[in-house]
Amino acid sequence: MEIKIINKSKHPLPQYATALSAGVDLRANIDAPIVLQPLQRVLVPTGLFMALPEGYEAQVRPRSGLALKKVITVLNTPGTIDADYRGEIGVILVNLSDAPFEITDGERIAQMVIARHERAEWAEVDTLDVTERGAGGFGHTGV
Repeated sequence: MEIKIINKSKHPLPQYATALSAGVDLRANIDAPIVLQPLQRVLVPTGLFMALPEGYEAQVRPRSGLALKKVITVLNTPGTIDADYRGEIGVILVNLSDAPFEITDGERIAQMVIARHERAEWAEVDTLDVTERGAGGFGHTGV
């Protein structure tokens, strides 16, 4: 699938790391390092702008290495980029650790997955069909 993208960053276009990678890494495009204090959040620019085809979205997700090793994650995960959005792609990072974390220019801060989606047509009814699960949720099946 071809996606039109404008790259105003100092970095190459996002690329898939392996032949079977689902996502591409997004890089910070900043003039000076950002120190993210514990429990602080920041919107990190990428310098990327794109036009997704109708019926697709881009999901911005945490990088597992940053989450495991540094406890840095994407706050609104997954962040959704709609097909009609034309602004700069930004990543909302949060530091859930107890130590400051420095974000440097070009650092891989998140991953982005392109996904197809459907639009729902709502059919208002008075009752729903009965299932074995019913209304059970939030741990109803036990530990």
